[in-house]
Amino acid sequence: MNSKDETMDDTTKQVPIEKTTVIERDMISSLHESILDHILSFLPIIETVRTCVLSTRWIDVWTLITNLHFDDSFNYFDKKMDKQQFVNFVEKVFLQFTNSSIKSFSLCLTCYQYEALLINEWISFILERRVQKIHIQYANKLFIPSKSLFSCNSLVELVLQGRFNLTLPVSVCLPNLENIKISGIKLVSDFDSSNYSKDITLSFPILKVFEARGCEWSTMQNISLQVPLLERFSLAIWNHHSNESCKSTIKVYSSCLTDFSYEGDLEQEILLCDSSSIRNASVVIVIDEDKKDRIEKVGFQAHKLLRQIHEVERLKLLFYKVLRHANDIFTNLPTFGRLTYLQLNEVTYEALLQLLHNSPILNTLVLLNGVSDLNKDVLSFAIVPHCILSSLKVFQFKGFNANEHDLCLVKFVMKNAATLEKITISPAFWLRYTDIDMEKVKEEILSLPKCSSFCMIEFSDISTS
Repeated sequence: MNSKDETMDDTTKQVPIEKTTVIERDMISSLHESILDHILSFLPIIETVRTCVLSTRWIDVWTLITNLHFDDSFNYFDKKMDKQQFVNFVEKVFLQFTNSSIKSFSLCLTCYQYEALLINEWISFILERRVQKIHIQYANKLFIPSKSLFSCNSLVELVLQGRFNLTLPVSVCLPNLENIKISGIKLVSDFDSSNYSKDITLSFPILKVFEARGCEWSTMQNISLQVPLLERFSLAIWNHHSNESCKSTIKVYSSCLTDFSYEGDLEQEILLCDSSSIRNASVVIVIDEDKKDRIEKVGFQAHKLLRQIHEVERLKLLFYKVLRHANDIFTNLPTFGRLTYLQLNEVTYEALLQLLHNSPILNTLVLLNGVSDLNKDVLSFAIVPHCILSSLKVFQFKGFNANEHDLCLVKFVMKNAATLEKITISPAFWLRYTDIDMEKVKEEILSLPKCSSFCMIEFSDISTS
């Protein structure tokens, strides 16, 4: 070792080694209240409340939260709460928020049945806290406190799911409401003899989404939705509980509507007062066997509804037990000049041809459950729709029955579709229980003449159909 190395070694030995001390700090407790609120919002409320035992600082931290979410399937120390424990827990939490605002509230009751008065008191309490979002799910009957609900101007989102009765006043205006989703609700009018004939007007100036599924409109009054910014309107409405024909009308006033969906028996008349912006539409109509006497009215209203959405780009039409009684629904329809995608079921060949003739730029055709009353001789001399000759690229035949009608239609499309790129054939599920040889059916289809030399044909297996 040279002298230089010795000097360095001596110097190193003379320098004392300092001990590093790690001071533990409670970083979370020192965070701003708004950040703590955000962190706690990701926890189930029962866990949030339990943070009060962490330290003196945390005793009241949980009361900073602005999102209250209650579910009676909560586990408390790895065991589900019983009914009374859950009720006590909710009410003790509420005691801490008597002077506070609440941004979001959800109540999911799936395990027990409660007194309607108790649930109404909870909902009323929340509505008085300037709540912005409210979600309620309850399987049993309940009367929603409508007066409190429709005077809650802070409300931004409303989701109701259950067997609720909701009383509608003659006029409602919620200026900040952006989203409505209701399911299973019975809508009842709040009227007396002096205003029985008045329409109900629901005004939601900035509403973007309106979804009502499985709801029941129990009166003969009309309802008007004043929703200038509405983008998506979805309605599934049934009147099977009533033996009388419904004479009410639902009017939607929006110039921004892009997505429209209807499912039901079309007892109510649907009026889209500005439908030019709709690009995606779905119409599903089902008629009960005991309502065949109303089929003429339903057919007329279905025809009227289709005329309102003729500027759509994508359209799904599913009619059950309707076309066999009302074949003229598709006659005298306007041209669907923008339609590129069409899905149909239970359609007659006359209706199919009429729709295809009225859809000059159709790109994709999806057919469910085949066609009925198809005469191959008539089809041979039929005028080929323009879309089949010039624009159809995809043909999906789902629920293919492998009968003469369906084979005839496939032959017609393959023979005339010059731009066809792909045919997908999915056999009906019931064919697995028959002795039909699907391999021979496939061979027959593959041997058919094709107008398009680059068309690909695919077959789905029966087990996956």
